[in-house]
Formats: sequence, structure tokens, C-alpha cells
Amino acid sequence: MTSQLHKKGEAWSARFSEPMSELVKRYTSSVFFDKRLAFVDIEGSLAHAGMLAAQKIISADDLAKIEAGMAQIRGEIERGEFEWQLDLEDVHLNIEARLTALIGDAGKRLHTGRSRNDQVATDIRLWLRGEIDRIGGLLGDLRGALLDLADQHTNTILPGFTHLQVAQPVTFGHHLLAYFEMFSRDAQRMLDVRKRVNQLPLGAAALAGTSYPIDRERVANTLGFDGVCRNSLDAVSDRDFAIEFTAAASLVMTHVSRLSEELVLWMSPRVGFIDLADRFCTGSSIMPQKKNPDVAELARGKTGRVNGHLVALLTLMKGQPLAYNKDNQEDKEPLFDTVDTVADTLRIFAEMVAGITVKADNMRAAALQGFATATDLADYLVKRGLAFRDAHEAVAHAVRICETRGIDLADLSLEQMRADLPAVASLLGDDVFDYLTLEGSVASRDHIGGTAPSRVKAAIAEARASLASPR
Repeated sequence: MTSQLHKKGEAWSARFSEPMSELVKRYTSSVFFDKRLAFVDIEGSLAHAGMLAAQKIISADDLAKIEAGMAQIRGEIERGEFEWQLDLEDVHLNIEARLTALIGDAGKRLHTGRSRNDQVATDIRLWLRGEIDRIGGLLGDLRGALLDLADQHTNTILPGFTHLQVAQPVTFGHHLLAYFEMFSRDAQRMLDVRKRVNQLPLGAAALAGTSYPIDRERVANTLGFDGVCRNSLDAVSDRDFAIEFTAAASLVMTHVSRLSEELVLWMSPRVGFIDLADRFCTGSSIMPQKKNPDVAELARGKTGRVNGHLVALLTLMKGQPLAYNKDNQEDKEPLFDTVDTVADTLRIFAEMVAGITVKADNMRAAALQGFATATDLADYLVKRGLAFRDAHEAVAHAVRICETRGIDLADLSLEQMRADLPAVASLLGDDVFDYLTLEGSVASRDHIGGTAPSRVKAAIAEARASLASPR
């Protein structure tokens, strides 16, 4: 008897009295986006076939034919010779139909003991596991680029900001290490997500398991999974792992977006802290002088795209009863696009950071504005016995005086300072100016996590060691 799968192009055609309409075929088909799962689908099928043969559910001869047929299909896909058919709806049926055409009845036996429900769940997990590993490597590349740039600027001073107002001087190396910390947390989150991705659904079949004597642990070991999903209903309907990955990816892009915002600000001629390499910028169609940081701006925009995919996946799952529902076909496009967007962004940002030109003189000039060492003067007074609130008030008064004169605190002579601040005059010595210099300010933050150049160098060394031996 001719298989209905190949007679009408549908695995279930014998159940229906009329063919599916062309519109519905296009509406329900996923083959033109889920075909990227082809290689993991083949990998999963081979592991399943190996287990079926080991359990005497199919013969060794069937297994040999399946392996040979899958090798030919893989080659056809790699060479771009495989014919993807809309009538076969998805990647799984396309590969199965081609396998059966190549090897006959042995190809029909491959699907024994499994459903497309547990098959697709396995494929997505296999594919996402590999992409998480790739993204982890790209996060490492970006973190390495940040460390290299930080290492060149452990002594370069720029203003640190709160509320976008000059707050206290910091070193540029210290500033870059803040992003290293963000992306390090991202890498840790990806590793943590991977643990929950790396559980095998195969064997759950459609929803209730199978009556065949399968060995799920064997398949899990063959495919490198850490374990098997413990409940068949949950195994086929769970998409928590995709949501969790996309949430982690949203945080990656949030950190990229924060860095992008600073790159855009720093590159503005009104700030002039850095310059980006020409290959990461574009010009204007009307203004010939323009050099726009479009890559950073676009990455900032793509963050909203990834955040949107997270909301889409959460919304997809919120109303689904157990077990599998066709809604879940909609998990792939947002997941695929999230992976593509994050991977492309990380790759280009690692290169862009490596090509940053730092304008250290402009950074230093900006740090000399806005009374960045005012807190250091207050700390100086506290160390000489004044209560902090009184020191805060005295320095605020000194800042107001300097503002009216158009000078910085460091421009006052000791005599002027004592005259302007009679209440604390006895506490002011010649060494006060050591605290009012930019170098003195950053050097005084000599503790773990501080901006002192010596601490920044130590932090970079620790960070390099962490990159060399990730958790």
C-alpha cells in the first residue's frame, strides 16, 4: 500500500475527505524558517534510530539504511541540492519523505516510538544549546576587547557622572570594567540557561510516552544531554527554556544598548571623548561633514526588537492548556531572530570596541569641569575631625564661591581657601591640594572595586584569569 505521506503529501491525509487548501498550507507551513533545524533534526533522528536498533525495535539492517540515507540527505542540504516542499509542511516531514524515497520501508520505520511533538522539542533544544555555546564565545570576545582597551587606559581620567552631571573622576579603564562585569553576568546567565535547555524531551512522543521499550537515557547520552525531561506532558509543551534564553538575551542587549548610548554621547563633538573607526560609521546624504555612529544607534534600536520577542514568547505560552498546541509553531521565528540579532551584535561590537580611539586630553579637560573633586575636599576635612555633614556644607559653600569667580576648587590658593572658609580654616593644610587633583582623587579610591589605577590593573588581571577559565 502506498504511504499516505507520499501519496498526498500529508502524514494524516487518510483521515480527511478533502485536501488542505493552498492558503491553509501556506498559513500553517513552517518549512521555510524551521529548515535551519535540519542538521539537528538529522542528529536527533540518528540517535533515535540507534536506540531503536539497540532495543530490537528496528533491525540492524534498517539502521544501516537510515544512516546511509541521512548521510546523503545531509550532503544534499549542504550542497543546496535538497528540495524543500511546502506540501510537506515542516523540516521533519521533508527529511522523512526524502529518506523514505531513498531507502524505502526502513525510512518509514524511523518514526516508531516518537511524535513530531517530542521531535521538534528535541531539535530546538539541540539547536539552541549550540547557539548558547556560540553566544558564550562571542561574549568572551567582547569582554576580551573591553579588557584590552581598559588595559591601555588604567591611568586615563574622565569624569564619572550621575544624572549626567559631573560627579567624581574615574579612570577610563575602570569605566570599561563596569561593562566587563555586565557582560560577565550575561555569560554566567547563558551557562545557567544551558543547564535547563540541555534536557531531552524525546521519548515523550505525542504527550503520554510510548508503549515501545525505548531507552531514553541512551538517547540523552548519545546527544550529550544532561538528563531527560521527567514528565511527558511537560516535555512536549514546555517552552520555558526558550523564554528563559530570550530573557537572558534581552539583558545582553540591554547592556549593549547602555554601552551604545555612551559611545554615541562620547563620539559627539560636544563631548569628544572617543572616535569610532570609519568602518563602523556612516555619512549623511546631504551633510558631507557627518560621521554618524549608526552601528551603536542600530544596536540600541535592536534591543527593543529582542525585548519584543521575549514578550511575544511569554504571550504565546500564557493561555495554553496541556499538552502540545499548534501555537507553539510560533516559538521559532522570535527565537531564531533573537539568536541572530544577539550573535551579530556581539560579533560587531567586539570589533568596534577594539577599534576605538580614545581622546584622553578631552576626557581630562572634562573631568576638570564641574568640581569633580569636591567630595575629596569634604573627605579631607572629615579625616581631620569634622563631621561629614558639616564638611559637606563647607565644601558646598566653597563651590558656590568658585562658581561666582569662574574657577575650580584647585585654582584657589590656600590663603583664599582659608579666608573663604573661616569655620574650617584651621583644618586646611598645604596637603589639601593633593586631594584636589584628579590623580590624587582616583588614587585615593584604593580598595577592591575602586577606581585607583593600581586596583584597575589588578581587576584586569583577575578578569583575564576568569576569561581563561570560565565557570
